[in-house]
Amino acid sequence: MQKNITNVSETEQELEIILTAEEYQPEYDSELEEARRSVKIKGFRQGHVPVGMIKRMIGPSIEAGVAEKMASKHFAAIAEEEKINPASRAQIESFNFENGNLTIRISYEIHPEFELKDISTYTFTQAEYTVTDEDIDREIRLILRGHGTMVVSEEPAAEGDTVIGDITKLDAEGNPVEGSKNENHHFNLEYLPADNPFRVALEGKKAGDVADVTVEPKTEGGEAIRYSVEIKEVKRLELPELDDELVKEISQQRFEKVEDFKGDIRLQLVQHFSDKSEHDLLEAISAKFIEEHPVPTPRAMVAQFQNMLLENAKRQIGGQFPKGLDEREFFNTMKPNAEKHARWLLVSQKIAKENSLEVTDEDIKAYAVKEAEKEPSLTVEALLETYNSSEFKDYIIDTILKEKIYDVIKSKVTITKEATPIPVHDR
Repeated sequence: MQKNITNVSETEQELEIILTAEEYQPEYDSELEEARRSVKIKGFRQGHVPVGMIKRMIGPSIEAGVAEKMASKHFAAIAEEEKINPASRAQIESFNFENGNLTIRISYEIHPEFELKDISTYTFTQAEYTVTDEDIDREIRLILRGHGTMVVSEEPAAEGDTVIGDITKLDAEGNPVEGSKNENHHFNLEYLPADNPFRVALEGKKAGDVADVTVEPKTEGGEAIRYSVEIKEVKRLELPELDDELVKEISQQRFEKVEDFKGDIRLQLVQHFSDKSEHDLLEAISAKFIEEHPVPTPRAMVAQFQNMLLENAKRQIGGQFPKGLDEREFFNTMKPNAEKHARWLLVSQKIAKENSLEVTDEDIKAYAVKEAEKEPSLTVEALLETYNSSEFKDYIIDTILKEKIYDVIKSKVTITKEATPIPVHDR
């Protein structure tokens, strides 16, 4: 057997395999005999069709089958011998039987060769959140909103109030446009941006007032649109007082005292923002490594991530795209993001290889112990059974390996903690 490897690009190679008749003939004879036993031709008993006739009828099919089996058999051995790291399935581009030889041309993508930069020079800032009493009170107010009561307010409308009124479109002269009146429209001022013309006009108004609203054109040369709002009611959300009885109701009997409830909220906020701090740091790390390592990405790997992003998007909107949204167009728009995912995968795999990172059974057990501590209803034994199942094992190994990769990175870069206030909920 002869082999010739050609580098087409940084991520593509072609392999030419040349086999002598002595090497491929046994497989050819086997395929031919199998065809002879199974082919049925009128006038001949099954298994007694002349070989020449078989070759004339299905010879090309037999040759294709032989080429595919020979390619599959030898590619794996050559890849191991030549240390080829395929990034896609090998494809037969062509084959021919000439001069007693079988020549097969195979194309495939490979993981590109590249060097990691000196990551010890990289610096990152990690938010260090502190939960204050004000943060606890703000979180409690948000919880109490779900138990509040809307009451009519005689006071001027303020942020957080709901204004109910009849809205009418006006013409250029300020007269009502016939048929444009919309009765009992609810304006929740809390959810309107501070510069929204309706919010600006309605804040400070009471029941019985009339507010004039002008919506400026979004494009230069456009016309402003005017409205009149006759205010019927202003409603305000009245929050209940947080006491022990309400705590029992809100927590479904988990807590009986206000202080215990507040303590749990503090713990949840601390955990949430600790997780957020770590997540944001890891996102910054991966973004930096992607930027600093412009590694060429194999097409097959990028397409795999495009499909993943496509399926994720479909799941988030109920399993399929709405009519009018072109799935292929969406797939194409995902390419830049998919390339980043592919580049990070290549870089992280390189880090794992250079640091001899692997996942052992002990690592999986330690992960199960850690997860069981978070949820008392789960046992280590039950988690291990799940983690070692065929459905979950690859995922768990990948998860643990990612943690090890990030641990190696964090041990080599500089991370500076920065005191950061808890962000107010974005309304």
